[in-house]
Amino acid sequence: MVQPRRARHAKPSSTALPAPELSFSGAHVGTDVLASLVVFLVALPLCIGIGVASGVPVELGIISGIIGGLIVGLLPGSSLQVSGPAAGLATLVMEMIHSHGLGMLGPVVLATGAIQITLGLFGLGRLFQAISLSVVQGMLAGIGLPLILSQLYAVADSEQHGSAMKNAAGLPELVSEVMADRQALIAVGLGAFTVLLCFVWKKMPAPLSKVPAALVAVLAGSLIAALPGVHVDHVKVGDLFAAVHIPGLSDFGSLADPSVIMLAITFAVIASAESLFSAAAVDRMHDGSKTKYNPELVAQGVGNSLCGLLGALPITAVIARSAANVQAGGKTKLSRVLHGVWLLGFGLLLPDLLAFVPISVLAAVLVHAGWKLFDPGQFAKMWRKDRSEGVVMVVTFGAIIFTNLLEGVLAGLAIATVMAALRMSRLRIDQSEVDGTTYLTMSGNATFLLLPKLTDTLEALNGRPRLYIDMIGVSHLDLACRAQVEEWAEQQRKSGAERVVLLLPGDTRPKTIDEEAQEWLADYSKAAAAGQPQPPYQPQPHYQSQPHYQSQPSHQSQPGYQNEAAIDDYLTRQGYVVHPGSSPGYGVPHGHGVPGAYGPSMHQSPQQPQPYGDPRTYGPAPKYGPQQPGPYPGAHPAPHRGHPGHPGHPGHPGQQAAPHPGPHHGSPPGGHPGQYPGQYPAPQPGPHHGPHHGPHHGQGPGQGPGYGPSSSGGAPVR
Repeated sequence: MVQPRRARHAKPSSTALPAPELSFSGAHVGTDVLASLVVFLVALPLCIGIGVASGVPVELGIISGIIGGLIVGLLPGSSLQVSGPAAGLATLVMEMIHSHGLGMLGPVVLATGAIQITLGLFGLGRLFQAISLSVVQGMLAGIGLPLILSQLYAVADSEQHGSAMKNAAGLPELVSEVMADRQALIAVGLGAFTVLLCFVWKKMPAPLSKVPAALVAVLAGSLIAALPGVHVDHVKVGDLFAAVHIPGLSDFGSLADPSVIMLAITFAVIASAESLFSAAAVDRMHDGSKTKYNPELVAQGVGNSLCGLLGALPITAVIARSAANVQAGGKTKLSRVLHGVWLLGFGLLLPDLLAFVPISVLAAVLVHAGWKLFDPGQFAKMWRKDRSEGVVMVVTFGAIIFTNLLEGVLAGLAIATVMAALRMSRLRIDQSEVDGTTYLTMSGNATFLLLPKLTDTLEALNGRPRLYIDMIGVSHLDLACRAQVEEWAEQQRKSGAERVVLLLPGDTRPKTIDEEAQEWLADYSKAAAAGQPQPPYQPQPHYQSQPHYQSQPSHQSQPGYQNEAAIDDYLTRQGYVVHPGSSPGYGVPHGHGVPGAYGPSMHQSPQQPQPYGDPRTYGPAPKYGPQQPGPYPGAHPAPHRGHPGHPGHPGHPGQQAAPHPGPHHGSPPGGHPGQYPGQYPAPQPGPHHGPHHGPHHGQGPGQGPGYGPSSSGGAPVR
């Protein structure tokens, strides 16, 4: 069964939750209502805290949460993912407000939404899956650490200095101020208690651990702050609708500023990446239908466009809210829509309750969120898994810290691309020398990154007389490497090289003698089984149809093949008997008078296989061991009548062409002498029993070595 395609980096969950439904269902109303309450309790302190961390009224954070629930929650894309203001964008928003003012928040967020909608409509949502995991983790770490540094000042009820580097440099001064101010020390104590509670709450017994840690921390911190003698800064609350700031035409005119456009692009890239990476994480939590990335990106864009029109914070899909929704049993979109309803009701009916929440407690909640994003243990894990990916992660993280988020991500993507190209550009080069011919065989990928290595290898072969360059095994040969190889081959031809053979990807490698013989034997066997005429063996000319050749060398120049005796070698190794004829060639007259055929003859007498080995040598071909002793009994113990005569072969000039007029009484005990020049008789020690009687009329002499059993019953059939 084909499983639905999972999101990038997704792994099958061993404890998968029930599949989500794509629409509202009455059967799940109860569980969805309970899940929506849990998500609301998780989202409320985050909306408030992110509003404070972004330097905007907290009401704008609540408005963004409402839009993420009511608007994005109804749109297609993902069923269980919950959207709202994101901690990852808080630092960016604060820097933008310091640079351009609060009035520019709406136009920038609106432009962010428009970019997301465009990307989704053009089907580019899945492009975010192509981002390297090391870049993603480096980006999250680069978001988390600046968030921690900025919120440390808020924990102490102090003003931060701006960028991450400035905040880090100001920490010693912050410590001095806290130690000198009792109220600041109390605020830091509240914050430290909140952070500790967020870390350990999951280890509480089951009934208590189900309550969101952030909510418990906010409630506990608010109760402590209400004690006599505790004076810390609290959240300032205004009217929900009064916080809405609809941008005017003058605000939109600022979008012509290139720096503002770059901010919108940065917001769009980070918000889209966070949303789709969160979708991948949520998809791992259940076995139902997965996120549709392009519709989800459009939904996020619609939500951000509406947030921009109201002057609210940008939204993304948030893993904290989404995980709470799945774990609480949410099954349809109703749970995330209702969480927006609860946020709206709280903002309208109970905003005064927020005045009891200490800012240090909310900042501590975001310190915990930033630590989870930073996750320093991931650096060591990535380094152990893949050091090159670890380098990419560190470079991305460092570039974000020392520059800004967009430039850091772009730097990480550039490094990841170079690493991937280097990893793909692995070219194996094997070199050998056979009989004065230099053979160079390449496999892998040849890209411009390996051009220096390829050039050095080729230049080392300058002046060789015969060159055979085989690049058929190269999977990818880019234009730079191809041009270099072709130019070098042409230079070798012009410089007087005797032979230059260049095989490029897509060419057909010439067959070896063994391959041709194997194909012929297969065809012969099929034809013999079907009773059809057996095809003669005709070696194909090599290299003739291939491009890039200065000349057309024969197969004799290939490694391991000295001459046509290689055919004898191959067939002998396959268990066939080589019958030498009176002259070199590829024909032999069998009992049926068929010259030019190889393999078993069509004799009616089955023969015993001849044991492996033959003491005879065939020119330069090697020996294959001593012949096993006979006897080789014939198939018929008694004489039988001979075959009818066949027309004789006229023979060649100077050769005997007379037929055998008399009966042939088997093979002589001493075997047949070899007839190649330089051969010597190779007697078979055992006699052939069971002679055949009767004349063989019209049988001419051999034209060369035959392969396979003879017609007289003395040779084996394999």
